[in-house]
Amino acid sequence: MNGAITIAAAFFWLFAFIMVAAAVLVICAKNPVHAVLYLILAFFNAAGLFVLLGAEFLAMILVVVYVGAVAVLFLFVVMMLDVDFAALRAGFIRYAPLGALVGTIVGLELIMVVLTTVIAPGSLSTASAPIPSPGSGITNTEAIGRVLYTQYAYYFEGAGLILLVAMIGAIVLTLRHKQGVKRQSIAAQVARRKSAAIEIIKVAPGTAAVPPTRASR
Repeated sequence: MNGAITIAAAFFWLFAFIMVAAAVLVICAKNPVHAVLYLILAFFNAAGLFVLLGAEFLAMILVVVYVGAVAVLFLFVVMMLDVDFAALRAGFIRYAPLGALVGTIVGLELIMVVLTTVIAPGSLSTASAPIPSPGSGITNTEAIGRVLYTQYAYYFEGAGLILLVAMIGAIVLTLRHKQGVKRQSIAAQVARRKSAAIEIIKVAPGTAAVPPTRASR
């Protein structure tokens, strides 16, 4: 039993150290491609920590969704787009005070979490544990679903709404219309009248009808 605990603790410290180091390298890397690769490494080690906690479903979702979709998408976008990173770094000094304020708030929140666990260790027992007991017959996925869709249903729906608004905003901000490309306009089609679509030409008897030129139209 002690050997099993020692091995689990060793894997925990290994995954935790690599994940923290990879997260620091994501921020410090000058090459954006290297930053995305370090991010993928951090995701894999976070998945290992989830496996140690008994949350296999969360580990699988982290690898499949974030590593397989989000991080790889970031990597392809960074490699394919001609982004001027020098211009992006030019405004670093201007946004440094705001970044420092946000970092200070996050740091204070982390300190409050650590102090809460030290001063009142019993407060952790009040939180719902999604990991089922071995003899309950409930899978990890079912336990997480019960917690999400019962006690945290409104928070879960609110997070989905925020992500939907962020997705729509990203599409609106990045949408660019090219000049000279014909597109369908439903409003213009509905507002079109017969006088704009049909031209009636009166032809005198014995003469040929001459079609109007493009300029006359």
